Amino acid sequence: MRMRQLVLLAALAGAGSAVGAPGAPLPARLSDTGLYRPGSATEVRAEHIAFAPQYPLWSDGTTKRRWLSLPPGTAIDARQPDAWEFPIGTRLWKEFSHGRPVETRFIERAADGTWRFATYVWNAEGTDAVLAPAAGIAAVPAAGAPGGRYAIPSREDCLACHEGAAVPVLGFSALQLSPDRDPLAPHAEPARHERVDLARLAARGLLRNLPQPLLDRPPRIAARTPTERAALGYLHGNCGHCHNDAGPLASLELALAQQAGAAADSAAGTLRSLVGHSSRFRAGGNAAATQRVVPGRKDASVLVLRMESTNPLARMPPLGVQVVDDEGTALVARWIRHELQPH
Repeated sequence: MRMRQLVLLAALAGAGSAVGAPGAPLPARLSDTGLYRPGSATEVRAEHIAFAPQYPLWSDGTTKRRWLSLPPGTAIDARQPDAWEFPIGTRLWKEFSHGRPVETRFIERAADGTWRFATYVWNAEGTDAVLAPAAGIAAVPAAGAPGGRYAIPSREDCLACHEGAAVPVLGFSALQLSPDRDPLAPHAEPARHERVDLARLAARGLLRNLPQPLLDRPPRIAARTPTERAALGYLHGNCGHCHNDAGPLASLELALAQQAGAAADSAAGTLRSLVGHSSRFRAGGNAAATQRVVPGRKDASVLVLRMESTNPLARMPPLGVQVVDDEGTALVARWIRHELQPH
């Protein structure tokens, strides 16, 4: 019954679930997007590129699998190390699971250069997934999700995250794919031979024009200590796509995105935008919390208070999260308490 309802929703949604589609409607089923081997609805094509970012986005404890596909004979232009140019026809998929697959998100660069986004919702049997409506779905049954219910994002939710970054593709970048992976990064998956990194992409001719110094010395966050490196990386992966110095929220002067091409400058900029910087947000009931970060005091740091909040009007990130990330929050709090010094 649930699957029939989702098929109906997909039919009603049609091309309305697309962002910048040049005309063709999105496939109604995930099995028609090109992710799987012909004749299969679950076996991923061998030619697709599997990857795992070193600073993954927290999504209420879901496990994820990710793939990228480039049209034959094409490559990513990386001459701007932090704003890669993906060829027309690029496709990416990200599968979210709570014990079983619940949703798979799909991004495609259309013929006119725009990007379109879609979400596919899996049936309970795990045999196929259908296109979700543009408005999303408030809750689908998922035994491992908080309260047994899982929310499917809307088109506006997708845009809110993806349009704030330098490019709409998140998690597939010079820093995220660096072979110099951060051993303290929360929730990071170990490197595996079937997943690409920066060096292997370049060696296969799939990444061109990346400045040679970033291949000779793989990018890493220019932090002063291992804990600071992991904390800045966590903020980069979970917050930097919205809070950066070039996107729609640049006027907030909160720069949490790290750059591979200017590591020292971006790390220093992040510290300047946090430490001793007044916060426009006031944590209810805590008159002492007036600054984004107060060295040595996580209880007076608005950044941590918002990460710890379960109030949907106060918590950060504001989308795709219902459960506080205890590990990530503890890391940032430890960094503030023990390693930061006043300016």
